[in-house]
Amino acid sequence: MSDFSEFALQNWLLFVAFFAILGLLAGNEILRKIRGVTALNAAEALRLINDQEAWIVDIRDGAEYRESHIPQARHIPSASLLERLSELGKAGGKPIIVYCRTGTTSQSACARLKKNGIGNVYSLNGGLPAWVDAHLPVDRKK
Repeated sequence: MSDFSEFALQNWLLFVAFFAILGLLAGNEILRKIRGVTALNAAEALRLINDQEAWIVDIRDGAEYRESHIPQARHIPSASLLERLSELGKAGGKPIIVYCRTGTTSQSACARLKKNGIGNVYSLNGGLPAWVDAHLPVDRKK
């Protein structure tokens, strides 16, 4: 045990960094639960798209959207999300799947949508890279 204590004292910065990262990860999950946002993996999102005709909303900036996006995704940048609520209101109760580059921004976007009366919203966990990693199609139209 003294070897571990000695190691910990000599490498205290590593332990601080480890616990900070652990806290951020746990905090992110706690915030998601408090906000009431449901995160989906790529397979679950695809199931909602196929079974319930879910809407897909890409909240990344225009350049990222043009580079690649999920087929049939509506491009509504995060900055103009609240201004374009009426577009999402036309979903008519269908699920809305929001995604971004990593999945973090989409969680807060979903919370904003819920707060403004748009229910049945989901965040794509891991963002577009998770979709690509699942070998699902993307549009690369420029």
